[in-house]
Order: sequence, then structure tokens, then C-alpha cells
Amino acid sequence: MEHHENDRKIVGLAPSRNLSFYGRDIISVRQFARDDLAYIFGVASEMRSIVRRLGATDLLKGHILANLFYEPSTRTSSSFIAAMARLGGSIIPIHGVQYSSVSKGESLPDTIRTLECYADVIVLRHPEVGASEVAARYASKPIISAGDGVGEHPTQGLLDVFTILSELGRLDGLHVAMVGDLKNGRTVHSLTRLLRLYDVHFSYVSPDILRLPDEVKDEMTEAGRTFEETERVEDVIADADVLYVTRVQKERFADLREYEAVKDYYEITPELMARAKEQMAVMHPLPRVGEIHYDVDDDPRAAYFRQMENGMYIRMALLAAVLGKA
Repeated sequence: MEHHENDRKIVGLAPSRNLSFYGRDIISVRQFARDDLAYIFGVASEMRSIVRRLGATDLLKGHILANLFYEPSTRTSSSFIAAMARLGGSIIPIHGVQYSSVSKGESLPDTIRTLECYADVIVLRHPEVGASEVAARYASKPIISAGDGVGEHPTQGLLDVFTILSELGRLDGLHVAMVGDLKNGRTVHSLTRLLRLYDVHFSYVSPDILRLPDEVKDEMTEAGRTFEETERVEDVIADADVLYVTRVQKERFADLREYEAVKDYYEITPELMARAKEQMAVMHPLPRVGEIHYDVDDDPRAAYFRQMENGMYIRMALLAAVLGKA
């Protein structure tokens, strides 16, 4: 899998027209075209069938994943570990970076170069925006971003779009309402950027201090997508095909008084859901901290745990693809 660094920049960041993901970095949703998504979703569907029929496969037997997490994670980390294990590969889990060489001042490039001596692919979560790009620049093995700061979370965006397609059977023509912390929510940023490839109308529902960044809204306008902004989820619940709810992220607030003022701004209840379409999907990247009531969990439109399961299939697809086994 060794190849020249300059080649990696071309392979890793440009949309691939031959749909070959071999050796590619997965660091931004901007690198994907509709053809790429159709390919990955097809592979993910195959992975779902394999898991449901057989439980696992030896497709990546002999391959090793380094799971490097500088930030706490339950779902994303476990999902990648499960994905690699289901594919028959091995995992080097690195979560306590405070106990590693990083705490001694080792740079990210040196950490990446060390890990690729042992692993075939590296999954990276980092608190700094752009860290995945830096890692990819220095790596000779594929880098898969598991989220960086308030920037992007590309694999979450992919599993979210895959979930919408699985739940509703289509993407074009949908009305997607995003609710909660749209300023700091990297999942919202990545999902919005992926859905700009489709004929989707957006509603952005948030308190004023948590509005979607202008940069992302400008991208939607340039792509010819329509959107509206409101502070009331009641304004959109009856028309939404997808209600994508996010928590208000306490860890992103410098002033905790601001957090306290908006933390309970939205609550999705059975009473609110009674006003929604009969066929629609409620999604959440999790963890939730009260914004969706537990009483909603039994609603057949509550898709957030199926969404989590889909994350494993998407990550299985990506791991197989970048290692040339899809």
C-alpha cells in the first residue's frame, strides 16, 4: 500500500470517478460525489446482509486498524472496533492518550507515522479542526476521520444519509429539519454538506446563538438548495420527512451561563410526534441528554438506534474499501 505522498493527496481528496476507494483518506464529506455515495451505500447494504446472515466474515483477516481517539467516544469508537472485528481484522485501541507519548509532547505527525508502522489503516478523532488533514498529509496509510473539533464527522454524515435512504427509500424530494446545536454540531455540518448533492429542502431549527454557520449556509445556496431558519420546532414538525435532533454540546461552551440558557430549548415528546407525518424518521447522533423523551423510543418512526447500527455497516464498507477488499 506504499505510494508517493503527492499521489495520496490526489487520491485522498479528489472525488473518484472509477469508484475505487483503495488507499483513499476519508477526511471530508466534500470529497464525495453522488456516485461515490451510491457505491459505499451498496457495499454497506452487502455488509448488513453478511452480518445478519453470518455474523462476521474474514474479508480483512490479517489487517490491523489503529483506533486513535484524542477525545472521549463511545459510539464511534465502538462502531469502528466492531466493524473491524466483524470483518475479521485486528484492532489497536488507543483512547487514553493522556497516558501515551502524546502526553510527553509527541506531535500528531510523529504519532501517525509510528502507528502506521503497525497498522494498515488509522481512524483518528481529534479536538482540533483540520487535524485529520494534517494526519493524512504525513501518513502513507489511509486515514479515516472520526471527527475533528467542531469541523466535520464524515463517517457520521455517511451513516446518516444511509439511514435516511434505508428508512424512507429515497433522498431526492425530502424535507429535512435539523434541530438543536447547529453551530457546534459537526454531525449537522457533515450531513448538510452531503445532502446538498440531492434535491433536499432544509429547515434549521435552533436558538439564535446556535445557528448554523454562514459558511455552511452559503454552500447550500451555491448548490441551489433551499432552506429556512426558525427557533420553533412546531413550525416544521408537520412537514418534515426527517427530524434530525442534536444535543446542545456543553463541552463547546466557553461560558456555561450560555449553555444553561439553551440546554433544554427543545424536547421531542409523543405529543409533538402526534403532529408529524405517518411516514417520517426521527434521528439523533447520540448521546441524548433529554432532547428526545424516552417515551418516543417505541414510536416506529424513531430511527436513532437503527441509525447507530447502520454506522457499523458504513464503517465496515469504508474499511473494506480503503483496504481494497470491497
